[in-house]
Amino acid sequence: MTNDRLSETFGALADPTRRAILARLASGEASVTELAKPFAMSMPGISKHLKVLERAGLIVRSREAQWRPCRLEAGPLQDVAGWVEHYRRFWEESFDRLGEYLEEELKRRDSKHRKKEKKHVRTRRKD
Repeated sequence: MTNDRLSETFGALADPTRRAILARLASGEASVTELAKPFAMSMPGISKHLKVLERAGLIVRSREAQWRPCRLEAGPLQDVAGWVEHYRRFWEESFDRLGEYLEEELKRRDSKHRKKEKKHVRTRRKD
């Protein structure tokens, strides 16, 4: 996977309309007309979005007589998932370290608080 391909994929995914089109295609092939229905957009506008998705390798368009089905291509999404996986591990490790730190800090504060309570109880007994 080249960085250019990853950039192309992220560029295509940056638009909510294109993400919605991909979400629809995840449930199966659809025609351009079917993909355009939920959007208040012209057919040329939808076509531009489809070209971006196709250029990024996220969809494949074909022609069957009058029907022009589009289908999802998962390869580039797998590349994105692989790239993101590295950062997921980083964040999990960071959260684990933060959890350990907070647990130690709470124990330290709890211990400090108990010492203060004991001191306060001893002081009250002397009164």
